[in-house]
Amino acid sequence: MTGQIAGLILAGGRSSRMGGTDKTLVELGGHPLIRHVLNRLRPQVGRTVINTNADRTPFAGFGVEIVSDTISGYQGPLAGILTGMEWAAHQPGVTHILSVAGDTPFFPNDLAGRLAARAVAGRVTVAASNTRVHPTFALWPVSLRNALAAFLESGDTRRVMTFLEQVGLDVVDFPVEQRGSSAVDPFFNINTPEDLAQAARLVDEVG
Repeated sequence: MTGQIAGLILAGGRSSRMGGTDKTLVELGGHPLIRHVLNRLRPQVGRTVINTNADRTPFAGFGVEIVSDTISGYQGPLAGILTGMEWAAHQPGVTHILSVAGDTPFFPNDLAGRLAARAVAGRVTVAASNTRVHPTFALWPVSLRNALAAFLESGDTRRVMTFLEQVGLDVVDFPVEQRGSSAVDPFFNINTPEDLAQAARLVDEVG
């Protein structure tokens, strides 16, 4: 199913807790954070796209297409997912998008495979770990794009889980992983300088 899945990296833009910089571009282990995300995602999907509403210039060297939200006003992750669906609808053979957050460098190498194994027509398959659901790490049928557009246009809420509960979701649990001497949630994400320092230690320890 790899060729039928397109990867979508949600690059959220500037982060106040990271000094106002785009956290997906901060350096981790000698490379921009988003490079680690790309390296994990690319082998799992047929093609990849980055969604950002920030300046595209810093992303130009990563060799993937870049798309900005197709609806006006910052609508949160669902707007990026809709944009990814609309892009994927024009990619031959693509039936699903796999969304991942651009600040999460250690997500599982078998994310796409395990979610695809549980995929049901018309429903979204979502990753979870440590009893927490991670709605931005999910396998979305491109066929849901009209339903998602209508949901966002209604203006009632932008919550990802609300939409998922509306269309139906299946949850796949991923275990904590051992990285060197540390047990790490594979969906550990970088929000603060302290998180970045912890991630750097993990990269230094196991590469």
